[in-house]
Amino acid sequence: MAPEAKLSHTAAMILQAVNAGYVYGFSVMEMTGLPSGTVYPAMRRLERDELIRSQWEQQSIADAEQRPPRKYYKLTRAGKLTLEASRKRYPLLGKLIPSEEVEAL
Repeated sequence: MAPEAKLSHTAAMILQAVNAGYVYGFSVMEMTGLPSGTVYPAMRRLERDELIRSQWEQQSIADAEQRPPRKYYKLTRAGKLTLEASRKRYPLLGKLIPSEEVEAL
C-alpha cells in the first residue's frame, strides 16, 4: 500500500496503537475501545497490505504466564509512512493514543 493511500479512521487508530507500543490484539482493543470483531479483521488487512507484520511469542513464555500465546505486531516501514500520512488526515489521532503513555513491554 502506498504511503499516500487513505486509511479508514479505524485502521489509522490501530496503526497508531501499535506504533505507541500496544503490540498485541487485546491491548489494541483496550486502548482503542474497538471490539475484537473490528480489530482482528483490520489487523489481518493491515498485515496483508504489509503495513504491519506479526510474530507469535514463544510457547514457553505463554506457558509461564498460564495463558495462550500472543501474536505480536510491529509496523513496517510502509506502515510508518502510512501512519504519518494518516496523522495529517486525522490530526487528533496522536491525542487519542499518545506514544508516551505506554509502559515498556
